Amino acid sequence: MLLAVVAGPIGIWARARRWWYLFPPGTDPPGLLPAMMIGYMANNVLPLRAGEVVRVFVVARRWGRGFWTTVATSVIERILDGLVIVGVLCALLLLIPVPAPLVIGAITLLAIDVVVAAALAAAAIWPVWFRRILERLTRPWPRVQAFLVRILDTFVQGLDGIRTPRRLPAIIGWTGIVWILPAFAAWSALRASNLALPWVAGWAVLAFVGLSISVPSAPGYVGVFHFAAAKAVEIFGVTGTAALGFALVFHAAQFVPVTLIGWVYLLRENLSLGEATHSHAPQLPPA
Repeated sequence: MLLAVVAGPIGIWARARRWWYLFPPGTDPPGLLPAMMIGYMANNVLPLRAGEVVRVFVVARRWGRGFWTTVATSVIERILDGLVIVGVLCALLLLIPVPAPLVIGAITLLAIDVVVAAALAAAAIWPVWFRRILERLTRPWPRVQAFLVRILDTFVQGLDGIRTPRRLPAIIGWTGIVWILPAFAAWSALRASNLALPWVAGWAVLAFVGLSISVPSAPGYVGVFHFAAAKAVEIFGVTGTAALGFALVFHAAQFVPVTLIGWVYLLRENLSLGEATHSHAPQLPPA
């Protein structure tokens, strides 16, 4: 259980390391680890995955620039994670019976990832073309035009990391670490719950939970997390109170340490969750 508890914060540290490689080369945005920890803590205590907005705000606040650049890197990160979840579920289809709703969910997630990735790729390859279209559409409103063009320019900068060839090996490597750690945590929690299941069971729990919580839900994914984790171990013959007990234990092992560490980082940032969640992207300048 200690291994499962420790793997959670280490996994978020690995995510912060990967996040750094998604930023444009030559930039060194500060506070990625605090932002990631605070963001995951916020996801645990706020609904609708509000931590995604909070972590972008924390980085932009420290950096002093690049709000939309940070948003772009966050979107890329979610695309990478979605592709991994779909890949793991495809591999699991060859080993265990995956419930049909999860297969449908994986196909839907893959379709969304492909569409968003294609749009980002087009913006990265043809930024001038996108800029011209935006300028034509907003020509009657010069102030709005200048604001949106500036957003587009800074957003496209956030795609430089993923399209830099020398960074791709590090991004791929850290993505592997990012997902191996929680799979190990799930398997460790299974062993701690006296459930001697194979290594693939940890990946099943990870994939089922990862797909289920990809949709914004209750704070800490309460209910959704437990249902998905219990369904994953049911495939291996663990049912009833044993399955629910494991789900509760695994959720607590991931929830408690990350929430406590995130609060510590939040206090160090002299920031409140209310301030972060009610902060918005740069607004239109006054007329």
